Amino acid sequence: MIVKTITCRSMAVDDSRNEHVSPVSSVHERVRPVTQTTEELTLRPFTTEQARRVLAGEHRADDRWEGGYLFADENELVREFLRVVDEQGDPAPFGPYLIRRGADGPAIGGVVFFGPPDIDGIVEFAFALVPTVRGNGFATEAVRAALSIAESGGAFFARAEADIDNVPAQRVLLRAGLIEIARTGDTVLFETELPAA
Repeated sequence: MIVKTITCRSMAVDDSRNEHVSPVSSVHERVRPVTQTTEELTLRPFTTEQARRVLAGEHRADDRWEGGYLFADENELVREFLRVVDEQGDPAPFGPYLIRRGADGPAIGGVVFFGPPDIDGIVEFAFALVPTVRGNGFATEAVRAALSIAESGGAFFARAEADIDNVPAQRVLLRAGLIEIARTGDTVLFETELPAA
């Protein structure tokens, strides 16, 4: 799993209230769940109904997961999504997405945004694919689609963290257009500037 941080270029100051107003927050208020389509994939918003079924261990035939049920291994992320929905409402477009082959093919992975941008305009997300589809370029395509969603929500810079021993994830980030900007003992940080939305 890779964690990314999307950062806004600047913040505006609303002098009438003497509060900082994130440009992403104002864009986010107008943006609703989006389905992002690429040449090979479709990212569809993951619903609260789907999240509750995952936590209950209920799988339906129409879930159509290729190679296993990915979010079943991500219960902590699913619980956090439901907590945010219960406490703050739907975080769309900064919630979880299923990655499907084609327009309505089997689900092969997921992208999870960890809620809308904070006051500094920062939003984080992670992605994963089922093992049976890795090595086909789908991860790079999914990252590019996630960046497009973030861009349409108002983000201007993208940062991504990968485990230092996860060389395939690092290659995905490089192919998606990010560059390495820092290393720590266990992670590598990547960044790219997104076109203005």
